[in-house]
Amino acid sequence: MTAVAVAVPRVVSRTRATDFFFFATFFSVTFEKVHWNVAGTVGLADVLTILFLVAFALESRGPTPRTTGIVVAFFLAFVLVYLLGFYNLETRQALDQWIKGMVKFSLHFVFLACAVTYLARRGQHFYWRTVGWFTAGLLANAVYGVLQLLAARAGHNLDNIALSPLTGGASSINIYGIVNGANVYRPNALTGDPNHLGIMLDVPLLALTPVYLRLPRGHRLKWPLGLTLGFLLLVLIATLSRSGALGLLVGLLILAIPYRRFLWSRALLVPLAVVALVLAYVANSRRHFFSVVLASRVQTGGSSTSAHFAVYSFIPHVLHSNPLLGLGLNTFSVYYEFVTGKTNWGPHSFWVALVVETGLVGALLFVVFLRYVFVRLRAARALGRARADRRVLPLAWGLTAALAGTMAANFFYLTMQFYYFYGFVALALALPVVFARSRTAASRGAR
Repeated sequence: MTAVAVAVPRVVSRTRATDFFFFATFFSVTFEKVHWNVAGTVGLADVLTILFLVAFALESRGPTPRTTGIVVAFFLAFVLVYLLGFYNLETRQALDQWIKGMVKFSLHFVFLACAVTYLARRGQHFYWRTVGWFTAGLLANAVYGVLQLLAARAGHNLDNIALSPLTGGASSINIYGIVNGANVYRPNALTGDPNHLGIMLDVPLLALTPVYLRLPRGHRLKWPLGLTLGFLLLVLIATLSRSGALGLLVGLLILAIPYRRFLWSRALLVPLAVVALVLAYVANSRRHFFSVVLASRVQTGGSSTSAHFAVYSFIPHVLHSNPLLGLGLNTFSVYYEFVTGKTNWGPHSFWVALVVETGLVGALLFVVFLRYVFVRLRAARALGRARADRRVLPLAWGLTAALAGTMAANFFYLTMQFYYFYGFVALALALPVVFARSRTAASRGAR
């Protein structure tokens, strides 16, 4: 009896530690600027992920869902492709970049597999708490972006004040240009780029809007969630990210099919009206300034736009020289330094990076993996319809729209190799597993 009494607190303690590191990881997966130059670049999310994995490994064993086994199979297939691509490396610099890419990819995918397993074991309530922490992290990022913008307007660099003492690195808000002697600021918050922030914000906006619309009137989360979504939309607009806008548009077009009856609902129109009033007030206060900025962002012939399309011209060259396995994982900047003149220049397109670095085999494998995620989301939608669940079905639709929107946004930017994407995919893959198990447990209890 004494041994059992001692063992129970230890198990509870381990579970609490695992929960803490798990939630902390989901909260911080978009905090790209919070990193340290130790053995390369080690981010806060890296540290928290490793601590979660250690705590997870020390926990008592439980059932492992079939989904985790499939994720592990994909991981091994990716590793095999990337190891074969190793033989296309030609320089020491390329080898260094390949090693960095392999370490990051492996950590991300192992986290994905363990996260799906842990969510499945902990159940429905824990899953919604994880969604909450993931959203809270993006909300915190957005709040920091607003403070960053206000500080810049006042002549201060918030990153120097808040981040540099912690990380020892230098960073600042993005300066897009100058209009009549005034800087045009684009908040990048705790991410590395305003476009990163804009595309990342697509995920909660698209994933949670259907959930918000389906919450019954008077629900305690109805208006807090509506205000949160409105605020995140304002911050996305402030980033001036065309890629973020593209992803949001694609996702909304998908949601317009199942939720078209909500297009003229009070629940949707009121938050949009508030956002529109805020934008109208800000734009009216500096009409010429914002008209110039807006005109520059909608034009299609600028150097920025040309750079986004020009990277696609690299694909035929790679397919001619290394069609199957590409130039090697994470080596784009090495092989195109002679084109750009920069040592850290990225392809400005995840899909270009995918083909250039991993060839047709790697690109096809990743497309198959994404198809699997869509298939699991379809299963989640079917489960939600069967349960007539006002939260599972909307979230499944929202995650489907968010995945499609992220894929579209990444045609002209690159965020699908970042931590937040793997956290997002973990939520998508775990959704049908968690709620199918809850349904099974309920039916057994009824018997």
